Amino acid sequence: MAFCPNCGSQVDGNFCPKCGSSVGAVGTGPASSPPGVGASGISDNVAGALAYIPLIGIIFLLLEPYNRKKLVRFHAFQGLFLLAAAIVLNIVTSILTSIIFSLWIFYSLIRLAFAVIGIYCMYKAYTGVKVVLPVIGPLAEKQA
Repeated sequence: MAFCPNCGSQVDGNFCPKCGSSVGAVGTGPASSPPGVGASGISDNVAGALAYIPLIGIIFLLLEPYNRKKLVRFHAFQGLFLLAAAIVLNIVTSILTSIIFSLWIFYSLIRLAFAVIGIYCMYKAYTGVKVVLPVIGPLAEKQA
């Protein structure tokens, strides 16, 4: 199965049915894989979105084709820094909640906010938009 190097659509013959450009021999050369797809078949935007899951983010930092891609590394580091910030704030608010019981709603709202931020970052990474979070984003850019 070949893909058009111009528009990325699937091609069955020597010409792209969508844009009409010449593809050459089917299944040979660089036109045999869609653009942006690594050796494992995961595109950069999907890898960036999955990097916000902590264990998968660490794996992407260790695996060979992804640890060389700056955008995937950025999303992996930002996801890990977001997790670290959530853990620190979780500890602080749990201590405060144990002292003052009426703060349990504040504790719940902080946990919900981190979950929403993580899902938002995953969605934006999947759509190809790079979101730099205020404090941890520049740190992640330095590490990437």
